[in-house]
Amino acid sequence: MSDHSSDKAFAGSIPALYQTHLVPMIFQPYADDLAARLAARLKPGAQILEIAAGTGVVTRAMASALPSTISIVATDLNQDMLNQASTHGTSRPVVWRQADAMALPFDAGTFDAVVCQFGVMFFPDKAAAYAEVRRVLKPGGVFMFNVWDRTEDNDFADIATKTVEKVFPENPPGFLKRTPYAYFDPAKIKLDLSNGGFTAVPEIITLTARGRAESAQSAAVGYCQATPMRKEIEDRKTPSLEEVTGIMAEAVVQRFGHGSVDSKIQAVVVIVEV
Repeated sequence: MSDHSSDKAFAGSIPALYQTHLVPMIFQPYADDLAARLAARLKPGAQILEIAAGTGVVTRAMASALPSTISIVATDLNQDMLNQASTHGTSRPVVWRQADAMALPFDAGTFDAVVCQFGVMFFPDKAAAYAEVRRVLKPGGVFMFNVWDRTEDNDFADIATKTVEKVFPENPPGFLKRTPYAYFDPAKIKLDLSNGGFTAVPEIITLTARGRAESAQSAAVGYCQATPMRKEIEDRKTPSLEEVTGIMAEAVVQRFGHGSVDSKIQAVVVIVEV
């Protein structure tokens, strides 16, 4: 039985494609939301740790929205993603550092806030990861993260899922429903936070936004080629990755028409204090 270790493999050409096609389409609205929430509650001189920073969409949003007196350390498990993030740059200096959220290389009580955008779904033991977050937070600190709601509430993800189920009916790639769109149940999130040592009741907000892509092809490239689902498609060999991408692009056209596309996206925002 597979351990699905490739679900965390954001390497090779994936980081650049992720930044080009996925970040502006589905991640930017929620990055801006997290940055605004942090700006409303942090005081000058605060220290922020970002985990699972990816290509830095939240990092850039925080660097722009927060005063320069608030320091930012942005980490990710995948050095290739951090390389893409640092190449893209930020409006002011931040610290980029490779780190595993399961074993954070920081002293206890270092940070006023820990933030994570669409990353906790990838943690193999969420309660253990949350315990690490709690360990590095100062008393009175805040942990703020978001996760995707179910695929049925995210149009592009839903189309991608139905595309691969149609193309590979006997053995469809399961990455999307298995990992990024699998962790949205408030009761489960609350339980994991409690098991990780958080005693405060978390604030949980369902947030609907709009996902926009310049074309159906861009949306299809984002999901088929800029996520670990790419390897699942390639491993099946026939149809090819390009052919599956084209099939999804046509499905997007049938749903939204030609030209730029605008669809529903939905996430869950979680805020919990120490």
